[in-house]
Amino acid sequence: MLELMPSLQEWQPAVSGQGCAVATVVGAAGSVPRPLGTSMIVSEAGEVLGSLSGGCVEGAVVELALEAMRDGGTRRGVFGYSAEDAFAAGLTCGGELEIHIEPLGTEPGTLQRERLAALGARGPATPVALIRRVDAHGGGAVVIPEPAAYQAETCPELALLLGLSGGGGLAGRALVQAAAAQLEPLLRRGQTGLVRLAPQDGCLSGPAAERASGPAAGVREAPATNNVPVTLLVQSRRPPARLLIFGANDFGAALLPAAKLLGYDVTLCDARPAFAAQDRFAGADQVVTAWPHRYLAQEAAGRRIDARTVVCILTHDPKFDIPLLETALGLEVAYIGAMGSRRSHQQRAESLLAVGVPAGELSRLHSPIGLDLGAVTPAEVAVSIMAEVLARRGHGPDRGGTASAGMYRSNSPSAQCMSLKDGAGPIHDRGGSPAAPQAATPTRSPRQHQETPWI
Repeated sequence: MLELMPSLQEWQPAVSGQGCAVATVVGAAGSVPRPLGTSMIVSEAGEVLGSLSGGCVEGAVVELALEAMRDGGTRRGVFGYSAEDAFAAGLTCGGELEIHIEPLGTEPGTLQRERLAALGARGPATPVALIRRVDAHGGGAVVIPEPAAYQAETCPELALLLGLSGGGGLAGRALVQAAAAQLEPLLRRGQTGLVRLAPQDGCLSGPAAERASGPAAGVREAPATNNVPVTLLVQSRRPPARLLIFGANDFGAALLPAAKLLGYDVTLCDARPAFAAQDRFAGADQVVTAWPHRYLAQEAAGRRIDARTVVCILTHDPKFDIPLLETALGLEVAYIGAMGSRRSHQQRAESLLAVGVPAGELSRLHSPIGLDLGAVTPAEVAVSIMAEVLARRGHGPDRGGTASAGMYRSNSPSAQCMSLKDGAGPIHDRGGSPAAPQAATPTRSPRQHQETPWI
């Protein structure tokens, strides 16, 4: 839902006070177009903001949302592949989505408009989180303005969200502690995920998807039971990851918009004022004129570099490259790449070893920079670099080791720069073993809920 908040402030149905309902992906299995937490808002007139599947299920979701607004209740629909009903709403890709639909309200225990307004008032670069209750027996939401510092056990709003009044006694305290153990790591990492908690009067009986039986044929309403887990959807947002471009040249100018397109906060740094001051770099979030290694060391000392930071060295000049690489390889960052030929890389490696950089650290250096896409022009090289950054992203910070260790999953097409058409198994790989190709069939397999975002 966080992705819709900037647009919601100006969306006419919301501005005019129309009734609205929020439809959110709370379960995903197989190959699906959008991840857990993706939301779409539906007005009482049937207008929509956002998308859940690119068009496969939106029409049916709108109908469920209108029903929910008419009676004030929540809805939960499951959409999957059906080989038997050609007119059923479903996913032709063979995956399955579970959608929770909740009308906006004003009363406690509902998804309140003012909470969404509070979210919309926060800029897209500001950390924020939203915890929603999305099971059959609850609703509402809690806005967390400082996710990294959040402590669940001291949050009275969370206790109310869990249905606890007056503290809930020992059982209530245990429920809050169980929630804290799952919520706080997600919030600190800026992730999206589901948290399931055993109800106070029963045991956790399994994912909501396993409560339904039979083939995933189109849409069906997930049945409610009396003994279901308390389910919380956590969506959190950290400030954008940083991408540092060192080198105010044609390649830096092409890389800048490519990095912005993927949501990075981009800094362009060059020691030469005449180069850094060019208008073509005005789109950067920061343009810095300084010696690259001094600037990087200063940012690290100020704790403005973290394990998500990407460092792209495009200067191709030893007097800049060597001290900068020496500094960068001493930091825990997501990616370090340097432009140059294989011969240049070999010379850099020898120079870095001569100044005392451990040999194991050199395996972290992506040089020559980028995936082998046959790139020649600056724009093509920018695509190559960002393709490698994207392939590397999600595997934690680069650390020392062998040249092949830790770069990519061995079963990932990105490791060999393969085309998706040449691979096997789900195209939206979220880890685990590769799956063999299977013919589409309407039979139901156990759901594996997506617990982490794609990006």
